Amino acid sequence: MADTTDNARSVTTRAGAPCVWCGREVAVGGIGRRRRYCSQSCRQRAYEQRSAVKGTSIPEDAVILTATEAGDLVDRIFEIRCAAEDIATAVTEGADRDELVDITGRLVALARDAERFR
Repeated sequence: MADTTDNARSVTTRAGAPCVWCGREVAVGGIGRRRRYCSQSCRQRAYEQRSAVKGTSIPEDAVILTATEAGDLVDRIFEIRCAAEDIATAVTEGADRDELVDITGRLVALARDAERFR
């Protein structure tokens, strides 16, 4: 019985892990090491970045964003805050269940989009 619990726990911790490169959800594989990248393309981009910073003072695991990418990320975070404030307002005003479900669904979608930082 303990084996079943351990297996369920490991699947739970592995599910939904974000891609190290882009932040999208990584599919859960079978046995073996956990996948770190959602695709071969992300794996290649990460390798290219590690190679580009090799021999510099920039850490290998640094995330380097262009000004546009950083601005887009800030915009996505702002949208999340606005959606969270919408939920708080709706709760305070006694919104019905269906409205709360719609607003929280939008918040979750925005948060998933914000995980994608490249």
